[in-house]
Amino acid sequence: MFPTHRARVAAPLTVRLHAFVLLFLSFLCLAACSRIAPPAHLGELVVGIRETPAFYQMEDGTASGYEYDLAAGFAQSLGVKLRVVPARDPEQLGKMLRSGRIHIAMSMPIIDGNSDLYFTPPLRESRFVVAYNTDNIGPDSISDLQGRAITLGKHSPAHLILKQLLVKTQTYTWDKGDEVALLERLAERKADLVVTDSLHFDIASNFFPDLRIGFTLPGRIQLGWAFFDGDSELYTRALTYVENARADGTLARLEDRYFGHIRRINEIGIARFLDDVRTKLPNYRRDFEIAQEITGIDWRLIAALAYQESKWDPLATSFTGVRGMMMLTGDTADRLGVKNRLDPRESIRGGARYLSDLADDLPEEVKEPDRLWLAIAAYNLGMGHMNGGRAIAESMGRDPNSWYEMKKVLPLLAKPEYYARLKSGRARGGEAVIMVENIRTFYDTLSRFEPAYRPLMH
Repeated sequence: MFPTHRARVAAPLTVRLHAFVLLFLSFLCLAACSRIAPPAHLGELVVGIRETPAFYQMEDGTASGYEYDLAAGFAQSLGVKLRVVPARDPEQLGKMLRSGRIHIAMSMPIIDGNSDLYFTPPLRESRFVVAYNTDNIGPDSISDLQGRAITLGKHSPAHLILKQLLVKTQTYTWDKGDEVALLERLAERKADLVVTDSLHFDIASNFFPDLRIGFTLPGRIQLGWAFFDGDSELYTRALTYVENARADGTLARLEDRYFGHIRRINEIGIARFLDDVRTKLPNYRRDFEIAQEITGIDWRLIAALAYQESKWDPLATSFTGVRGMMMLTGDTADRLGVKNRLDPRESIRGGARYLSDLADDLPEEVKEPDRLWLAIAAYNLGMGHMNGGRAIAESMGRDPNSWYEMKKVLPLLAKPEYYARLKSGRARGGEAVIMVENIRTFYDTLSRFEPAYRPLMH
């Protein structure tokens, strides 16, 4: 009877083991099946990007940002579409990557805590700064942090540096907002000290002029594209893409496109601009919006151009004879049908049309946003000098369709060995570069505080 008893006992155990194995295999299958297919099979590259002004943002359904443009270029090289999954912070990026929801986590910190991931070579490095509001006393060193309340972004890698420095404070506060939103809280005096990376501080300084850096923390953290497992071909192709982007100047051009103009205007200039936004801009906003309706150019860009030209003074006059809100010459005003250059409505519409005409005069191969920056430079120089600068760029083997390249060439128009070759003669090309970069800063600031204009459809 014993063997029979063993049989009766063994049967249920076998069933239970079989059931357990099936359950375990089902779990593995569920985990595996929940991972998205490789881009080639899926038809799209799915990436996670931190949603910050530095890396990725959406406005009016249009995506932009340093990491977004890089990801879009990589997706194009793979022959697939791009799908972005926004993330709040590096921890959320890591969770999405490890769970198989995304193929790549962009701008992930290359730190010990991410040792189960594998990375491209670093695309950027972060140094962290301790920021304060000028209404408060700024710290000069680590010892000054004792007893101060420090606010960091949620799961910020900066806490690793602070931990190594053994900083003991009364309070650490973790904030879920992006880095610029965190600095906005500091500007509103809702935080004592904020630790953030220097790039986001530079961006925020154009919005909040009362912020300063107390000191920079030692050490730095490198950021790269992170992968978890599975598609080794995708990783290999990413390595090649990043290497080529570095070699052919793509990384440098994107760096300039998104960050080359920040910190061009000092705190006093930004403070004055924000005050004029509150006091002067409401008087002319509708005129700028009408100019957008006429030309299709964002009203905030036209307003930024007007501010650079006249500080929104409709009676402005220069020693060279240009006048009005948009500082038009007499000949340009006549050509545009502007009868009174000192009438702000006429001047704004005329200046916007002039900018639009200059953009239209550039060759088709000039793409946005380079077309817009080159048109603004031509607004200052004239199209004759712009064409002369483009010719010099070509003779030097530089790309005349790239603002990144042309901003290095235009200052040469003031040197005899260059302008002597041109029919248009000498020009202050360096001033045109400064003008464009300032306008980019004003435009970024207006884009944060002023809504886009959407004309009513008739």
